Amino acid sequence: MIAAMNSKGSRAIFGLLVGVAVLIVVVVVGLRAVGGLLDGGNANFSKPQNAVEISVVYAPELDLYMRDVITDFNRSYAQGRNPVTGKELARGEKPIWVSGGPASSGTVAQGIINAVIAPNNANVERPTLFAPSVRHWLALVNYQTGQSVFDVNGAPATAVAPVVMAIWESRLEAIKARNPGKEIGWQELFQVINSPNGWRDYGLSGRQAVYYGHTDPFVSSTALSTLMAEFYASARYNAGNVSASKLTLDQANDPKVLEGVRQFERLIKHYSARTTEFKEYIAQGPEYLDFVALEENDLIFINQGKTQAKPTEKLVALYPKEGTFVHDHPFAVPNANWVTDEQRAAAKVFTEFNLTRDVQLKVLENGFRPANPQVPIGYPITAENGVDPSQPKTLLPVPDPAVLATVQNSWQLVKKQASVVLLVDTSGSMGESDKIGQARGAAKVFLDDQGGKNNISLVEFNTTVRTLVPMASLEQNRGDLNTRIDGLRASGNTALYDALLASIEQLQKNSDSNRIQAIVLLSDGQDTSSKATVNDVVRAIQVARNGKAPILVIPVAYGKDADINALNAIARASDTKVQAGDANTIKRLLEVIGSYF
Repeated sequence: MIAAMNSKGSRAIFGLLVGVAVLIVVVVVGLRAVGGLLDGGNANFSKPQNAVEISVVYAPELDLYMRDVITDFNRSYAQGRNPVTGKELARGEKPIWVSGGPASSGTVAQGIINAVIAPNNANVERPTLFAPSVRHWLALVNYQTGQSVFDVNGAPATAVAPVVMAIWESRLEAIKARNPGKEIGWQELFQVINSPNGWRDYGLSGRQAVYYGHTDPFVSSTALSTLMAEFYASARYNAGNVSASKLTLDQANDPKVLEGVRQFERLIKHYSARTTEFKEYIAQGPEYLDFVALEENDLIFINQGKTQAKPTEKLVALYPKEGTFVHDHPFAVPNANWVTDEQRAAAKVFTEFNLTRDVQLKVLENGFRPANPQVPIGYPITAENGVDPSQPKTLLPVPDPAVLATVQNSWQLVKKQASVVLLVDTSGSMGESDKIGQARGAAKVFLDDQGGKNNISLVEFNTTVRTLVPMASLEQNRGDLNTRIDGLRASGNTALYDALLASIEQLQKNSDSNRIQAIVLLSDGQDTSSKATVNDVVRAIQVARNGKAPILVIPVAYGKDADINALNAIARASDTKVQAGDANTIKRLLEVIGSYF
């Protein structure tokens, strides 16, 4: 009888537990079905079935906070709440679901241009929302397509960042000492350029050369704004245009103006496609670059120690007295057939969410000035971080779209050209896993990214060093370079140091301070047969570095057996860094390096 009771009791308890478990499952499934979340809102949530879907492509610098903003927006709708009002969705109000990510403004603008006028092109972009750094790109899309794709002036600003000249504090103080009581701007920077002994004439020891840098104006918003500011400054000081009127087409094509811009571009140590890569180079300190064009938020980012390299000195923002541009990160919906009225309305809601107080506080936290005037400017936009919230005092007028396009297209005329030795390891180990085949492909990608006026030579090394293609313009020797690259084969030992010394001597033989002098080294192993040592190479680089034609050596460590210690010593001597590549990344890596020139 007792056994029977125990059996019945066990069955009863078991049945009760099963019932509770079923109830829990039902509740959980129900919560998930309406977008409810467990664990304080940190669990996964799903896109509502009836959501209006929109896509956004935004400038890379917004990625500091935009992913969180998109997540918060989508979570709110998944929970059945309007993220702007915080209220439950009204009857008939559809939820909205946002997807997207960062991309360079110039690249996206060209993709949208292609989507409008050549929709079958391989490179097209069809976002619901385009959020570039600055509305220059919206004007260029309209100009290049001949259509009103964007409401240039009507697109709401979401995060504000003046373009500044980021300069090391010691350099700016030296300039101020030479110009007591004066505001500092492009005029004073021109004086540094033209000073016979560079920084030595300003009481600073070290190298004679003045180093400057900016990114690609076909890709980067900061570079496009900086190039326009250079044109304004050159028109003012080289062509006598001292008015604050808009830059004209005649001025943009004036040979005196072009020569003035060219003079400033001669200070370039190297270029880069995007500020994302450049920030890490800048952070290496005053010996790497003296001043560089940045958005104010990027300067704050560096001073807060968020880059991998930690600067030894503070960067400060120079807001040029002649004026600058402000990037306000507009949210623009294209007037295009891929955006429906429903999506257009949804994009407006997402824009409004970006202007709410909570999101604008995130904007401020990441070094941007709020676009919502009800959110005051505060930390980190402070002198402590090298910036001045009361600046800029003067803004440059945005030129007409035709002038914008002319300035951008003039870059190939005014940019600093390069002389580059492409130095390729063809020792026996490069035959393993078809590394030599991958290197051939990467070398051709590198050439494809070079301007025709750049001088390129090809040198291979194994047991010996051989110049396969002597230094000449790419226009002249492109065919020979491609043929010789196709013929690269792996065999022999590794005379790495001898090859570097031979390449340095080749550059010095035709030394030209008006050109970037560089060696792009691709090696997968350790030196096994050189007469020279790594110290010989370092000394040769340092001698060149003290003159007006320093030599950059950019080592690419290809594969797991590359001699990182030696390559790192060589990179440090020329203020660069080792780039690590493998079979999956080598082409992309050489493409990025190619943008430096």
